[in-house]
Amino acid sequence: MKFLLFFLLLSSFAQTDTNEIYQFTSSTKLNEWRIVNDGVMGGISKSSLILNDLGNGQFMGHVSLANNGGFASIQLNKTIQLADEKKFILLRVKGDGKSYEFRLKSQISQSESYVHQFTTTGEWEIIKLPISEFYPQFFGRKLNKPNFNFKSIEQLSFLIANKQEEDFKLLIDWIGLE
Repeated sequence: MKFLLFFLLLSSFAQTDTNEIYQFTSSTKLNEWRIVNDGVMGGISKSSLILNDLGNGQFMGHVSLANNGGFASIQLNKTIQLADEKKFILLRVKGDGKSYEFRLKSQISQSESYVHQFTTTGEWEIIKLPISEFYPQFFGRKLNKPNFNFKSIEQLSFLIANKQEEDFKLLIDWIGLE
């Protein structure tokens, strides 16, 4: 069954102008990803990233508002060159009906992240995020700077920060460019 799904996925990439950036598989090295929770600011939120039985990334945990906390995230440092014709980030995910952020940095060292929120439905879906709509944010505050307009990406992140105490679970199959 996984082979059939993989074949269908490959054929869908071939039929569109989609390039895969990252795909979770049973051989994914999870240590490529880094967990960054609100503990960096004194919070006590907890999260983990594991591979489920089908080889999908499973980002899950509990967001706590205690100690001025309120977020959990995973980050991947990966250099991706953006061709001018690529206008969208695509995410194949299965969420829990909650809202998440997908975040970009053009340089790992830059302080701000470029953010696009998305809400999951509880079913597998492909989320299409226009790259030009990723807005700059620093410590949860939108900055008065232009939206993402760089030629490359050096860091990708998933983050949950809904200003409420909650458990969460996001399955991630792949990330692509279109």
